[in-house]
Amino acid sequence: MAAGGEQQQAHRPGTYKQKNKQHKHGKHRTKGEIGRENKGRVAVMALTKKQRRETRKMDRRNKANQLRRNKKDLVLTEKRKLGSRDGPPHLVAVIALHAEVDAGAVTKILRGEGVGGVVHEDQGVTGAKDSFGLVLPRFKQRFIFYRPDTADLHALLDVAKIADSLVFVLESTEGWDSYGEYCLSCFFAQGLPSHALVCQGVADLAVKKRSESRRVLSRLVESHFPDARLFPVDSEQDATLLLRHLSAQKQRRLGFRSRRSHLLAQRATYIPNTSQNGGGGPATGLGTLCVSGYIRGSPLQVNRLVHITGHGDFQLSQIDAPADPLPIVTAAPRLVKPVRDVEMMDGGDGDVRVLMKADPEKRESLQAEAEVDPMDGEQTWPTEAELEEAEEARKKRRVMKVPKGGSLFSLFFDAGSECASEGDDDDEKEEEEEEEEISSTGCTGADQKYDEGLDEAEEGEGLRRYREARANEMFPDEVDTPLDVPAKTRFQKYRGLKSFRSSPWDPLENLPPDYSRIYQFQNFERMRRRILADATSEEEGAMVCMGGKGVLFREFSPISWFCPRNCGVSLFTKGILFGNPPFILMSVMHMLVRQHPSNTEPVKTKEDLVFQCGFRRFRASAIFSQHTSADKHKMERFLRPGAPTVMSVYAPITFPTAGVLVFKQRDNGMQDLVATGTLLSCNPQRVVLKRIVLSGHPFKINRRSAVVRYMFFNRDDILWFKPVELRTKWGRRGHIKEALGTHGHMKCVFDNQLRSQDTVLMNLYKRVYPHWTYDPYVPAPLPWVKREPPPALCDIDME
Repeated sequence: MAAGGEQQQAHRPGTYKQKNKQHKHGKHRTKGEIGRENKGRVAVMALTKKQRRETRKMDRRNKANQLRRNKKDLVLTEKRKLGSRDGPPHLVAVIALHAEVDAGAVTKILRGEGVGGVVHEDQGVTGAKDSFGLVLPRFKQRFIFYRPDTADLHALLDVAKIADSLVFVLESTEGWDSYGEYCLSCFFAQGLPSHALVCQGVADLAVKKRSESRRVLSRLVESHFPDARLFPVDSEQDATLLLRHLSAQKQRRLGFRSRRSHLLAQRATYIPNTSQNGGGGPATGLGTLCVSGYIRGSPLQVNRLVHITGHGDFQLSQIDAPADPLPIVTAAPRLVKPVRDVEMMDGGDGDVRVLMKADPEKRESLQAEAEVDPMDGEQTWPTEAELEEAEEARKKRRVMKVPKGGSLFSLFFDAGSECASEGDDDDEKEEEEEEEEISSTGCTGADQKYDEGLDEAEEGEGLRRYREARANEMFPDEVDTPLDVPAKTRFQKYRGLKSFRSSPWDPLENLPPDYSRIYQFQNFERMRRRILADATSEEEGAMVCMGGKGVLFREFSPISWFCPRNCGVSLFTKGILFGNPPFILMSVMHMLVRQHPSNTEPVKTKEDLVFQCGFRRFRASAIFSQHTSADKHKMERFLRPGAPTVMSVYAPITFPTAGVLVFKQRDNGMQDLVATGTLLSCNPQRVVLKRIVLSGHPFKINRRSAVVRYMFFNRDDILWFKPVELRTKWGRRGHIKEALGTHGHMKCVFDNQLRSQDTVLMNLYKRVYPHWTYDPYVPAPLPWVKREPPPALCDIDME
């Protein structure tokens, strides 16, 4: 006891008591020890999730090995099927890359007797030159060789999409010419399949010069084909080595075609339909196109749609399987199991099995656009009480709601008003300039002969485009304020933004009527993965019905056209299947492209271009925008060289990845490659903003204020645009304080003193949309002719 009768309290350790480590006895704690230490406490994860058994290291390793082995077996199975009796013949396209070489001489050697193959002249592509089937019993391989017309670029690209291998015929000294370089750039942009390089004329050289010639040619092609091997084809022995290489080489996988069924039409006949009231009636304008060819890729579904490149989408009626016209004959013929549930019909050359018939209830519809209800945008009529309340509020004061980050002139007028009905005519007026005709002086001799092939109208149009491009490069987005029209009327669809990066812009605000015809998705990437997974899991198809054997199929499709070329037509099944019934969906597709080095002419936004995206080829007008990660993207008036640009068009939905080629058609029917790239995404809510810049000149400068003129020309416009922030070319920021007089002078305040040589600017923005000009019918271009490079922009007189 302490003095005074007070009891002494025991010492209690504080928060900072020293805690020593426990002795490591080398034993694990038992479950009982852990339970005693926890004192009944249970982990939170044990209350919400079941404890999962941890897979041992060997189990994980075995699982990875099994997945790797299965993938390898799948690749080997696909490779062994190609060209064998269990798969379609090996389709080889022979393409000459130089005007001085003869690709026909290569095919002539390949069909020679010394090669040891059996040639089937009737099993090539009808109407094509040097197209034949070749069966090699020694290799147990079969080929179909096809030499497309090199003058038709569309035919070359179509064949390269579906060919298993390409054989490029090179010149022994130069390799390829300018047109060959142009074709190679298109092939690389579209996706190059497996290929082989062939050179001719090496045997005609001296023995000492052969190795030197091959060394020079190998060094020449190394930039484009670093790992390629050159095959001289001057004898039948060389042809045998080439065929062995083609049958054993690794097949390059192209994503846009591996997920779809495709074929090269070897036979095509058109049967016009007659009236339904009996035979002998007048033609109905429709007909049936019967197409025969070997199916490649995934199994073909009869209820799916097929796309004919350059012509559109069509429905199938039935798929037939006649006898294999290109069999591999061996000593002991292989027995084929009969196919169950297959109807037999007489096909002329023999019995033809009907594999699949279309079901009208399950067949995909050709409807590509959404049904537009004109009453969707209507509102219910207000009651009398609401009208009276609105009238009283209007008499008290007029309230104008402005979006956050916007200004007063961001209000949009009704669609029926006179100002809003102008559409994009105002934009075209502000961008158009007067065309100036170029007159040639009177000359004689060579000058007159040169001028005979010169189109003066085309030259004048080219000069106008170059002047517009140079003006946009020197003064980006600057426009002149009109003198005869108030600025608030001329630029009523534009609004100001406090910050282009952070100011909000509602992507669903004031959408055009064309947006009621398209489709959009909450998550396009998730939808793509689901549809591709469903397509992969489907097992019923034209190939599976024959036990995986590649067969001929005939397409019966009611269409209203006939292709004059019975070759080079590629078909593929639609990879889009959702809804009941499913649709071909139109939406806003975005393509990331770069200007092609061969193109030297300016390409303007909303210009009519020809697009080739995967298997599709169509004509459309695109808008250009910058490729950024922001939620708003600035529109580009011209295709900028050397910079990535996004082109947005109304087009059928296609899944990435797919190569994109953009052509510009001349007035004479030729087409020039202007840009190449890849498919980016499908997003109708991508906000593309067009910017215009109004400029003014500082008239009187004080410390932080200045009098600015030439930006507006009346007092009402200054008061209308007063909330918009100003900036200068030298980085000053400010705003309009008041109007001075009635002729457009205004007093502005800035964050620092202006310089006399500075320029005051006002940025205005408006959302733009592509034009609905989608056209799937693209005619074949005229033969390619190299154009002379135009003069540099600095050499053109702006006057």
